[in-house]
Amino acid sequence: MPVTLYQMKDNLSQVGKELQQVNDEISTKAGNPSFPDTSLDELSEKADGLEKRYNLLKNQIDKKEKIELSKSKDFKEASDPKKKKTHAYAQLIRSVMHNEAPSEEIFQVLGDDNSEQTGGQSFLPVTVSNQIITEPLDDNPLRQDETVSAITNLILPRVRFKIDDDGFVKDQEVAKELALKGDSVTFGRNKTKIKAAITEAILLGTDTGLVSYTNAALQSGLAVKEKRVAFSKTPNPGEEHMSFYSTENNIKSVDGKDLFDAITSAVADIADGFQNGVKIYMTRPNYLGMIKELSNSSSDLFGKKPEEILGYPVRFSELATKPVVGNFSYAQLNYEISQTLYEQWKDYEKGINYFQLTAWFDHQILLSSAFRLANVTAGK
Repeated sequence: MPVTLYQMKDNLSQVGKELQQVNDEISTKAGNPSFPDTSLDELSEKADGLEKRYNLLKNQIDKKEKIELSKSKDFKEASDPKKKKTHAYAQLIRSVMHNEAPSEEIFQVLGDDNSEQTGGQSFLPVTVSNQIITEPLDDNPLRQDETVSAITNLILPRVRFKIDDDGFVKDQEVAKELALKGDSVTFGRNKTKIKAAITEAILLGTDTGLVSYTNAALQSGLAVKEKRVAFSKTPNPGEEHMSFYSTENNIKSVDGKDLFDAITSAVADIADGFQNGVKIYMTRPNYLGMIKELSNSSSDLFGKKPEEILGYPVRFSELATKPVVGNFSYAQLNYEISQTLYEQWKDYEKGINYFQLTAWFDHQILLSSAFRLANVTAGK
């Protein structure tokens, strides 16, 4: 683990005190003729060894302070707040990759105001986590329709509103689900590690290039993880509740003689209370195959928007192998930003260094009643 400047100074202080004690003992014993010369020689050797250690530590501290002063000067001379933050983030990445303790100035610029408790060494600053985790990811279409939050210990009601004598909550499917699962949803903490491979060329490049490359790599990794848990046919242990296909969520499957029939029947089966905002998630090959069947060798349908054909917006994902239709505002992704960790990781077999992000997240389907799976049954 990297040694901080504070720890180095504390070690120097301890060595200095011990050296002073030995020198005081030498001064006392040297004036005593009855004190053995061999013992005096041993004390002298001990003092020489401690003095050597003291000087080595002092030189290391002087070098470290020069580096810290240089970094601090860079921050102070930067007038543009955005450039200042980019530079601080780049310095953070470089420090982690070199197994060095980032300076206090870096964490102050990046918004870590909890340095008294964490020393700025344990937690990724909230501003950096927010930039990596909560910004929209183009590679994960679910972020267009689901809520993405960053709230610690999040608990949400399954139904957002209630009206006296309201028939929606008394709807048979919704009522059964509330009775089975309860009125609220508690978001858990599921750990995931995302690694951005960083070469020396990238690390020694410009601050902007390093930051943009690292963020893009981490965001892409998170997008893939988010899609995988949401559309997994065989979820990892503990992640079953995150998938639309999981038997734990028990989303109703609606059959059709072909894909178009299955999708439109699934949409029609969704209660009116969820209809406003319904989206269709499916793979692009499945959609094009459906259009090919519907067009009957004509090219007219290929130029139309999916919404014109199916009546609802379509989102494409290669993992949505069985179409999922529903109101995706009743699913939510939550991260615990304050618990995000960063560290350097090396693949020794390949010799590649990584900037590793460890994040805790959860994906919850608030109401399974708001969704349907479109299933094609041959010969129906």
